[in-house]
Order: sequence, then structure tokens, then C-alpha cells
Amino acid sequence: MKLTFVGAAHEVTGSCHYLNAAGKHILVDYGMQQGIDVLENAPLPIDESQVDYVLLTHAHIDHSGMLPLLVKNGFKGQIIATDATVDLCSIMLRDCAHIQMQEAEWKSRKAKRSASQAPIEPIYNMEDAEGAIHRLTPFPYDEVIDLCEGIKIRFTDVGHLLGSASIEVWATEGNETRKIVFSGDIGNKKGTLIRDPQYVKDADYVVMESTYGDRYHPSERPDYVEELTNIISDTLAKGGNVVIPSFAVGRTQEMLYYIREIKEKNLIPENPDFPVYVDSPLAVEATGVFQKNIQNCFSDEAKALVNAGINPLTFPNLHLSITSDESKLINFDETPKVIISASGMCEAGRIRHHLKHNLWRQECVILFVGYQANGTLGRFIIDGTKEVKLFGETIDVRAKIMTLPGMSGHADKDGLIEWITNVGKDINKVFIVHGEDTVAKLFAETLRAEYGYDTYAPYSGSSYDLIKNEPIYMAKPVYIQKKKPGRVSDVFARLLAAGQRLISVIHKNEGCANKDIAKFADQVNSLCDKWDREI
Repeated sequence: MKLTFVGAAHEVTGSCHYLNAAGKHILVDYGMQQGIDVLENAPLPIDESQVDYVLLTHAHIDHSGMLPLLVKNGFKGQIIATDATVDLCSIMLRDCAHIQMQEAEWKSRKAKRSASQAPIEPIYNMEDAEGAIHRLTPFPYDEVIDLCEGIKIRFTDVGHLLGSASIEVWATEGNETRKIVFSGDIGNKKGTLIRDPQYVKDADYVVMESTYGDRYHPSERPDYVEELTNIISDTLAKGGNVVIPSFAVGRTQEMLYYIREIKEKNLIPENPDFPVYVDSPLAVEATGVFQKNIQNCFSDEAKALVNAGINPLTFPNLHLSITSDESKLINFDETPKVIISASGMCEAGRIRHHLKHNLWRQECVILFVGYQANGTLGRFIIDGTKEVKLFGETIDVRAKIMTLPGMSGHADKDGLIEWITNVGKDINKVFIVHGEDTVAKLFAETLRAEYGYDTYAPYSGSSYDLIKNEPIYMAKPVYIQKKKPGRVSDVFARLLAAGQRLISVIHKNEGCANKDIAKFADQVNSLCDKWDREI
């Protein structure tokens, strides 16, 4: 029974863990990397065609976005998720494929100007996305499911996103059973639209996220309605637009929830009918999914509105932009307005057009309402860059850059600690993942020094024996080197790729005859002795 860490190891995005148990090959999440890749990720230790199941914690692309590539490379198993996650993935994976195809087409047009560059192929296409969607299998919260012989699972609402879950896995081999809990992304408590995180009890092993493991949200939850009222009122009075880069799924619906209240209570009396544009086809579809899952996932406060006949996600003068022509017209209309558009980290999508039209205007506000990963355009803007490049044009940053403190779908350090202490103290090992390098280390040390947990923040490629409770392989960090021009760097890249292939081959030889493994080890060591260079 073996657990291997592939993605989101000392990084926030690209979540992926591999569980080999009861004769089955199981992935927990298969997400896309967002922002700058700092560390090399080890390849999957098995071929994609050998994967039997993917257990999906939630629909965000950094947890689900590589599922179409898995299908493209031969996966034919089931993708197991909650009902709402299946609904969201059915639209989000199509949207992600559309973005991959658009970007590849744009890069290919640029490549034509250089005879030395071949056309760019997308990571995957719409057919691959449809293949992944076809393999999605929904299950409800809170029910123990016999997945197959030797494997049981249960989803528990973790309050991060509609349909998000912690996953409990009971794995049995012979007379040995181990319970592994995958936290997923733990939600921020006291939200207004979806439920607070629910807790799981008891585990032999826990794989736990640490996104905000070094920081705290405000002790008193901010009054977002009041803060939004002030920002919108002041900006509209100056003749500017409030541009909100927002995750199409989750954060956009929260913003609509708050703006509905602003309008209902007439909190901006000088401009009560201000227009609001949701410029994201994905966000429009996702809002429909939210409304479909009210009873299973909404907070008591939100359900009370619905029971009173009030739609919590709509209001007068709300415009839903679907076509590209509708999107373009938004910035040609000089009426001051609120524009909510994806992507939330400004890496792709229509938000980049709105930034191009509004970043240079002093009267406008760019309001960030979610986490910005290292290396993303959103992070650069928040960190104070004076200019950005969009569509080949340099744009000065003159707009006011603002954030809503504590507006996060992630639990802060206190929330993370509350979650793990509710699981219990009698845990063999707590694996810390899904956090930036220093954050993962610091949070692991906090749990160890202050709360007595045995913790380990694994690097990609690390493996652990869950029966013996001991490491199989403890990987070291492999930092991505910036490619230098010239033939030498290309050849060195081939060498790195060969090294990654060697690691994969070594893993595949597990279980072979001892004498063959010993011979293989001697050959590898001999090769290392020959090529080892003193630095």
C-alpha cells in the first residue's frame, strides 16, 4: 500500500496524488499548474492507461484541469466526485479545452512569422474534454461507498466550493486496513452562500492542504457588503468602472450575492440602478449549477432567501454577456459600471481585455477578490507593477488596485488547525501539500512543534509505505532552470528528461526479483560514478 506525491508538492496548484492499494491504481485529483512552475513535478509512476479511478475533491482547474489529458493518454477508468462537482466539471473542462485551443491557435499564428518554429498543439482538445466528462461518476455527500474490493470512500463537504469535499479512503490489503483522509481545499468559515466546512473524524494518514498556512484572515469577518458599497459608490461617482477579476465558479456567485443585497437595501441611493456585467460564459453556466444545488450545498442564510421566494444571485440591471460581441460592447459603453470577469488570476479569458481597457484609467478600480498564485498576472498587479503587457501592447497601471481582505475560499492558519484537530490526534503521519515552498515547511513545523503531529511536507516524487509507516523514497526538490539560448541548454534539457525517465523506470521495477534489482542498482551507481562532477 503506497502513496506517491506528484503535484502541488511545495506548490499551490497542480494537485495530484497517487494511491496504490488493494491492487488498484488511484489518483486523487489531476490538476493543472497555474502561474510559474518553480519545481519539477515527477511523472506519474504508472502509465495513464493503468489508472483505475480518479477521486476528485472539487472542480477548480488546479485540481481537475488535466483530466482531459489523462483521457487523451489512455485513461479508461471512472472519475468519482460529488454531484455538484460533476455538474461543474461538465462545463469547466469544456471551457478549459476551449482556452487551450484558442491559445494554441494564437501561438501558432505567431509561429508562422518564424520559419524555425513549428505550429503549437494544444495540451488537449474538446474531444478529450468530452471524454473526461463522459467518465465522471457522481456520488452524494456523507455516504460510505464500496468503490471496489478493498476500497471504500466517503465525501464530506469541506466548504471551499460548491461540491467540494474532503475524501476519506479505507484501503484493505489482506488483514491490514488503513484510513487515508485527503483534505481537499479547506473552506473559509462563516461564508454566506455555501456551507461552512464539515469535519471528518479519525485517520491513519492525512494529506492536508496548506495554502494559507502562514497567515490569518481578519479576526472579525469584514462586512463585505459595506466595503463593496463604498468601493462601487466612490468609483462610479468618479466616472470609472469597478473591474473584478473573479473565478467564474464560486467567487463570481459570492459577488452577485453581495451586490444583490446592496441593491435590495438601496445602499447607493445616488446611483441605485448601476449596471453590473458578468462577462464569462462559464460563470453564467456555473451560476445555473449553483441554483440547481441549493438544497445540498447552500448555507442556511442563502436557503432562507430561496424559501422566501428571493433568488440570491440575481437583481435589476444585471447583464450576462455570452458572445464575444457582447463582451466587446461593454467597454464601448461609457456608463460607469461593475464588470465581473474571469479568469480570477488574469491568466486567460476575457478579463485581460477589460484590464487592457481599464488599467490605464485613474478613475477606475481593479478589485481582486481571490488568491493570486506566484507568477500570475494578478499577482504582479497586486505586487505593484507599473506596467503590464497585454496582447502585445504595454499598458500603464494607473487604476487603483484594491483587494477585499479575507475574501478567500481557503481557510486561514487557524481554520486549517481547527480542521486537523477535529480529525484527531492519533494519526500516523500528516502530509502537508498544496502550499508555497516556505509555507508548507512552516505549517508542517507548526503542527509538529505546537500540536504534536508527525508531519512531512513531501517533494514531488516522494513515496510512502502506508502499511509499514515508513518512507519508500524521499525526493529532493528539483528546481526548474530558466532555459538559456543555444544548443547546450537543449541538450541539457534532454539529459533532465532522461533522468525523469530513469526514475519512472526504477519505480516500474518494484517487485521484480531481488537479484535483478541489485544488478540494475549497480549499473545505475556505476553510471553515476562515471559522470559525477564535483561542484
